[in-house]
Amino acid sequence: MSDEADQALELTTPLVPLFVITNGRALPPDHEYEHTTLVTAAEDASTAARTLTPEASQVMDLVTDGFLSVAEVAGHTHLPLGIVRILLAQLEESDLILVRRPIPRAERVDRELVSAVLEGLKNRFGA
Repeated sequence: MSDEADQALELTTPLVPLFVITNGRALPPDHEYEHTTLVTAAEDASTAARTLTPEASQVMDLVTDGFLSVAEVAGHTHLPLGIVRILLAQLEESDLILVRRPIPRAERVDRELVSAVLEGLKNRFGA
């Protein structure tokens, strides 16, 4: 019976550190980070960074010197992307990082509207 309990513990141990890293938190709905979202450390973050978990400190060390994407942070830390997003949300809530969201794709322009503007400019300025 103890062998079965040991096997059950062995199967769940890879999941426990990820739960511990995030303190059981999930990603808040207002903190959506895409792969290309850029993050950097805030200017006064070095003093507050002393009380962070080792994983959060590692993230702060990575983003201190400049901008890195969320995917790059996950790659450098060897943590799953979901865990990195939760850590970044915690750091952003503590005002330790600055986040630059990707620029949204431009919408398709109405060709008729552009043609009408072009015709108006030609009529007004003669071309």
